Amino acid sequence: MDKELMAKIKPGASVRVWERIKDGEKERVSKFQGIVIATKHGKEIGSTFTVRSIISEIGVEKVYPFNTPLISKVEVLTAPKKVRRAKLYFVRSLSKKKTREKIGIAA
Repeated sequence: MDKELMAKIKPGASVRVWERIKDGEKERVSKFQGIVIATKHGKEIGSTFTVRSIISEIGVEKVYPFNTPLISKVEVLTAPKKVRRAKLYFVRSLSKKKTREKIGIAA
């Protein structure tokens, strides 16, 4: 992943992650769309970002390493106006509407 894209992936950003999944001998690409709630370890080799989405009324979080060959691409859909926290763990207890209001992103 290039440095320019890594700088755009920050807490509060809405992203779509395309990941390669191996099913036996077959390989397919799956997408996961959600809000970045945390990034950890800065620009180190083991740095990660956590994406949260609500699927069938259940909160799902996935942690992706920045430096992995399993991610084919990452699209940054929207960026927040201003986020006052480095980690947005408080959105776990909020509804989708309240989260959008609190962070200030468009649906």
